[in-house]
Amino acid sequence: MAAPSEHAGVAWVVGGGTGIGAGIARALADDGRTVVVSGRREAELRQAAESAAGATGRIVPLVADVSGTADDGNLGLAAAHERIAAEHGPVDVLVYSAGTNVPNRFWADGTPDDFARVVDVNLTGAVRAVHTVLPGMRAAAGGLVVLVSSWAAWRFGPTAGAAYSASKTALGVLAETLNVQERDHGIRATHLCPGEVRTDILKTRPVVPTEAEQALMLTPDDIGAAVRHLVGLPARICVNELVITPTSNTSYSAANAVARPSRK
Repeated sequence: MAAPSEHAGVAWVVGGGTGIGAGIARALADDGRTVVVSGRREAELRQAAESAAGATGRIVPLVADVSGTADDGNLGLAAAHERIAAEHGPVDVLVYSAGTNVPNRFWADGTPDDFARVVDVNLTGAVRAVHTVLPGMRAAAGGLVVLVSSWAAWRFGPTAGAAYSASKTALGVLAETLNVQERDHGIRATHLCPGEVRTDILKTRPVVPTEAEQALMLTPDDIGAAVRHLVGLPARICVNELVITPTSNTSYSAANAVARPSRK
């Protein structure tokens, strides 16, 4: 195995089993890091770990639940972080990539329970994850937090739904408060806003994009390359917000809009 790069360290990718999180994990493992990927589904986490074969670093799977109380035998985020620190060392990079949405995205067909479920995964889970790593980053006088958000947080997306848009927009506030309040500890945060990315979350859209439409989108590895760049920047540089889109920029297109469902 090749020698680790100068960026070797421990990264924790919450929501790293598939999609954007897995792409980020591969990129950081290629940079020589130990990358712990957590999520609820062990099989997917193991597949993510196997995808780093040949990298200078490694991906380690760890089943954990972003919700406040773990179930089904999964660890909660606090317990997961304790295990990571004990087995691999302090986390100097946290990537929160857990995210979800629901098909019923209009006020006419959504429910408060739908809203709460999306916000708990997309936003409150991020708060829990950040709280777990901050003490160690403060002690180390440095650290990077990347909050994987969305184009829908940077520009209003009429088809994303209230829960998704509100929760992802709030991640920008989390990043700003970290940059204001934790800067004296050398801690930086980036609000990462990708445009359309070809991942499984597309299946939750009321109208799933066609194969031709998905071919124009970013890939998880594209986002991974961007995060690898962020991680490799000198500690004096803080990228407060990063918007990355496919050249097609289909997020601007009215063709993505879907008709508002009729009231029942």
